[in-house]
Amino acid sequence: MTLLMIIWFILIVVLWIGYVALEGFGFGVGMLLKPFAKNERERRALINSIGPHWDGNEVWLLTAGGATFAAFPEWYATMFSGMYIALVAVLLCLIIRICALEWRKMIRTEKWRGTWDMLHCVVSWVVTILFGVAFANFVQGMAIEVGSYESGSFVAVAPGEVVSSLATNHHFLTGGFFSLLTPFTILGGLVVMSLCLSHGALWISIKVSGDLQKRAMGLAKKTTLVSTGLTAVWALWAYFVYSNQVLAIIPLAICAILLIATVYFTWMNRDGLAFGLHFAGIAFAVATIFSMIFPYAMKSYIDDAYSLTIEQATATAPTQGIMLVVAIVFVPIVLAYTFWAYYMFRKRIDVGQIPEEPVGLEPRKIRQFEVK
Repeated sequence: MTLLMIIWFILIVVLWIGYVALEGFGFGVGMLLKPFAKNERERRALINSIGPHWDGNEVWLLTAGGATFAAFPEWYATMFSGMYIALVAVLLCLIIRICALEWRKMIRTEKWRGTWDMLHCVVSWVVTILFGVAFANFVQGMAIEVGSYESGSFVAVAPGEVVSSLATNHHFLTGGFFSLLTPFTILGGLVVMSLCLSHGALWISIKVSGDLQKRAMGLAKKTTLVSTGLTAVWALWAYFVYSNQVLAIIPLAICAILLIATVYFTWMNRDGLAFGLHFAGIAFAVATIFSMIFPYAMKSYIDDAYSLTIEQATATAPTQGIMLVVAIVFVPIVLAYTFWAYYMFRKRIDVGQIPEEPVGLEPRKIRQFEVK
């Protein structure tokens, strides 16, 4: 294993940290859009709080996928082919979410807005659970074997012959979609869902004012207790049963301290500090997941010999070298833009200043092509 491989593994972890920690509160806001917001003004306030940021946050996901494809093509191929149904479901949920965010304001009817808000809410719950199940599968391991397809049937090589056969054989997830669903991975889905819900409640508490802010803090006090408890159970299960690295206890311990501190400062009504600690806690949670699987990219629970190592998954050194130069140039630019965007839209939203008059076009005028 070379230094370039390790650097790119770390960079991919950083990209996933950026996506989960930043877009996590966006999903949390979507989850609360229908059950928490009482009226149209409050729903518009919630959407306005993530409006300037959600599309920029999605860049982290796209970049993580692109970086995996270029730096570790075997990892990308095994993951996307084996988890195809789950990943398509995530993609469809993200498309619906984008449509809901962009289209709800187009038509001035309660039914139109209500439909998109409900879809936005539902897919936000679903996609967080799916991401959690996927992360848990990385830690637990999957039904991965090495072999090839002959006449439509998969033929696996013997575990002892894996290394010598990789020139003509590849890693495949052979268990199918339902092999990804176990008690451990389902709990992982609930953990990510609960963390995003807490993240969204804390985000609302720092972005709005008045009664909505107080209610958000009240909700955050409850959800942070639940999410921290679920995370503790899952993390201890993961570390003592599935972890490959003893040193994974370091990011795990930091994550635990941060989440416990989040609960404390939430109950002290220190919303800004609580959100910052929760943000860092999620970042270390993602770091813990990837530290547990190192030096594997994807683990096999069938036999360790079938696990896909970082070295086996890697691209050529020149490819990773050129990409590293590009990353050194553009990653600081993306980070600078991200900080600038959050700074420029740092002020709280006053629900009372949102107009009562709904936005959008009248359906009758659209049918008559009278859009003015």
